[in-house]
Amino acid sequence: MSALFSPLVIRCATLPNRLVLPAMVTRLSGEDGHVNDDIRTRYVRFSKGGVGLVVLEAMAVHASKSGPLLRISDDAFVPDLSDLAKRCHDAGPGKVFPQIIHFLKISRSGWRQTVDMLGKDDIDAIVDAYGAAAARARRCGFDGVELHMAHAYTLSSFLSRLNARRDEYGGTLENRLRLPLRVVRRVREIVGEDFPVGVRFLGDECIRGGYTVLDAGPIAVRLAQAGVDYVSLSAGGKFEDARKIEGEPLYPYTGYSGDRCMPSAAYPDGANLYIAQAVKQALRDEGLRTPVVAVGKIGTRELAEHVIESGQGDLVGMARALLADPDIPRKWETGRDDAVVRCVYGNVCKALDENFKRVVCTLWPKKLGKAPESDDVVPPEWPQAGAELTAHFDAGRVLLRWHAATDNEGVYGYQLMRAEVHASAGGIMLHFASVRAGSLRYEDTRVVGGVTYRYAIRPYDLAGNRGRLTPSVEVCVPAEA
Repeated sequence: MSALFSPLVIRCATLPNRLVLPAMVTRLSGEDGHVNDDIRTRYVRFSKGGVGLVVLEAMAVHASKSGPLLRISDDAFVPDLSDLAKRCHDAGPGKVFPQIIHFLKISRSGWRQTVDMLGKDDIDAIVDAYGAAAARARRCGFDGVELHMAHAYTLSSFLSRLNARRDEYGGTLENRLRLPLRVVRRVREIVGEDFPVGVRFLGDECIRGGYTVLDAGPIAVRLAQAGVDYVSLSAGGKFEDARKIEGEPLYPYTGYSGDRCMPSAAYPDGANLYIAQAVKQALRDEGLRTPVVAVGKIGTRELAEHVIESGQGDLVGMARALLADPDIPRKWETGRDDAVVRCVYGNVCKALDENFKRVVCTLWPKKLGKAPESDDVVPPEWPQAGAELTAHFDAGRVLLRWHAATDNEGVYGYQLMRAEVHASAGGIMLHFASVRAGSLRYEDTRVVGGVTYRYAIRPYDLAGNRGRLTPSVEVCVPAEA
């Protein structure tokens, strides 16, 4: 059995595999904070795909106004959340944890509340709110709970090196840990010893003056010693370097730290794996076996398996990749790697969130509103004359064009393969990009002068079935391009 599909026990919950859907914003919730049909559809779809752990999007532990955000701040939310938990359990084998969050106030004027504005009573109320929310999560039938201590939000801001408090909750790392540790201990006290509690926090703030993995290791150790059952590691996503837009509240993923939180196509695969490796080593050095969730542009089976087999992480978090294709776990486990719809890491989903719009994947068929489902086995076909793929170099880029393929259910997109042809070798054709079905062109801007590039393309349908690879075409980019 592949290590990726070996089970993992987290306290009393057994995950069927090592794949995790980390919490991500959907903007599907209404202002009332209740679960609706769109939320149910989204998470049931993820569960059906076979992922080992579904972490539901962040839901507020308190009643502050926040726009479209799920809530777990009152018993009134329990019935709908209980129904969601049951539906996810019925749909797939994985476990389901809600992520619970506390956030500070922010206005369109640019003003935002910071941790040094909170009084001791405010801090005590945060501890109480987390404990009560975790108790509700257990009553709802969830398998565990994840505490949000990442990005721009309250507990992360206490952990930050930029925490400006001058009392026992600021300054030294031990002081900055005081509130997060109080929250963990209260939650553990409330839910008992037979309910898993995870934490998502930053392994690197990715801002000037922020903490790095040098602090993240000790943070993980102290959280684990306090009763945390796994740590899920993110990066960046801070207000401190966010882009300011007049009349809009700050969005903490618009600066460099936001890029590091969701590495785009411009970053290498596994861009943040150094974080998981360092934090896991810190835990093991203290004799702690606490599982570590590694994240950061992990989109291929080869890389995911390497993370587990090399020991960089114990679990693999894949948010955008699973948004593009929730069936990745089922396809990988059954040897259908070639049927995966691969994320392009173009961060259209991130841009939608930034503009306060419903988060969808740019690869999904237009107006469908979700990843397609199909058990079809018939691959798409090129027209009788073929795809007639052409490639032309102009103005520093290679422009590719082709004719549309057809399918009995519907073409989902096109997979672009590329190789660099060297004098010593012909070059191996590798996946380079995915293109939506509605587009019959692609601009390759990642070319340099003096190199010959070979391209081919193949269509895929709603089930991920691949059609025939076209004959390849070559373009020699002039040396002075």
